[in-house]
Amino acid sequence: MSARGLIIGAPRSGSGKTSVTIGLMRALARRGYTVRGGKSGPDYIDPGFHHAATGQPGVNLDSWSMIPDLLDYLISEQAQASDFMIIESAMGLFDGIRSDPGRSGAAAELARRYRLPTLLVLDISGQSVTAAAVAHGFATFDPQVPIGGVVLNQVASSRHEDQARAAIEARGIPVVGAVYRNPDMALPERHLGLVQASEHQALEAFIDRLADTMEKSLNLDAVIKLAQPVEAGTGSITHALPPPGQRIALASDAAFTFVYSHVSRLWREAGAEIVPFSPLADETPAEDCDTCWLPGGYPELHAGRLAAAERFKTGLRRFAQTRPVHGECGGFMVLGRALEDADGVTHAMTGLLGHATSYAKRKLNLGYRQAVLEADCPIGRAGETVRGHEFHYSRVIDPGNDEPLSQLADGIGNVLGPSGARRGFVSGTYFHAIARA
Repeated sequence: MSARGLIIGAPRSGSGKTSVTIGLMRALARRGYTVRGGKSGPDYIDPGFHHAATGQPGVNLDSWSMIPDLLDYLISEQAQASDFMIIESAMGLFDGIRSDPGRSGAAAELARRYRLPTLLVLDISGQSVTAAAVAHGFATFDPQVPIGGVVLNQVASSRHEDQARAAIEARGIPVVGAVYRNPDMALPERHLGLVQASEHQALEAFIDRLADTMEKSLNLDAVIKLAQPVEAGTGSITHALPPPGQRIALASDAAFTFVYSHVSRLWREAGAEIVPFSPLADETPAEDCDTCWLPGGYPELHAGRLAAAERFKTGLRRFAQTRPVHGECGGFMVLGRALEDADGVTHAMTGLLGHATSYAKRKLNLGYRQAVLEADCPIGRAGETVRGHEFHYSRVIDPGNDEPLSQLADGIGNVLGPSGARRGFVSGTYFHAIARA
């Protein structure tokens, strides 16, 4: 039997969606339900928290990067294995990019396609009755994106709650909970967003505190009644990224952490085996692997240790003489000649590609990317278009002399020019691949 689903949305980032989502997931799991999570958009960190809260794998659901058929497959896979599916919106509920109908990347696209109601989280700090105007705007903005109920967040007092609740319910919109101000609910952050679930200190205790708060603050029975059956076709994985090899050596430690869960899961479902290794522990890719993948992460925070990992660097160079090696974002930085850290200290990297990058001379790069590949590589074949996302503060300070891997455009088609690098069996990009176009 398919799950019942609900979207957790808000007017903007920082409204408390993630805290409400994680706490609600754990609270439902405590009641004996099997709960699975989804995250709209390209955020690869929140699904890790969803997994931690539920014990079930999370997934990204990105309507810009993924064709509808792939979305159907992923959401159907999640729904069939659970009682409840909770999808957390990125940014504001309707925030996406200008694109073809149904392909903006906004959580509202998922609400329309799968006929799911939204639980709207409103941060009402600094307002009271005005919160009703915001809720009314959401309820009337798009009839195909129904607002099932409202959770008031950052409530200062019972009087504050009463004012906002009465005004919203007078508009016919149910308020199903009120979360009072609590600094202990804040999730730790750093330069690329939230600290990942795997690095969070005392994670289980923190999630349990969030669940305690949601059990006290929300009418869980009312929330459960809001959820509706997830209606999705079976879909297909035709446009998923194919496994880059049969046995994939995957760099995996505190410096290499950003792997989209749907990508690695679909690799395994296609029959590939993933063999992790740790560059920070000076490990090398296994010799019986046929491809090596260096994902994104935080190499700029560990540049000294990576530079000193001679066994890793020598082993990777030997591997790359006969087999493909691909790096994304942080992995791309490590494949280069050098990395300058935040203090301006330059560290020697693997030198498999000729570029140098800097975290000291920062520049924010953020947004969807569509790449037409110029050569065969682990993310696709020459001439194919791959869609993905870029988010980093480091930048290239020396481009080197390697051939570009792709011709790049942003999410709305503005040409960005040659991008990435390739040399022999080695390739790398600053963007994270999500799916084939």
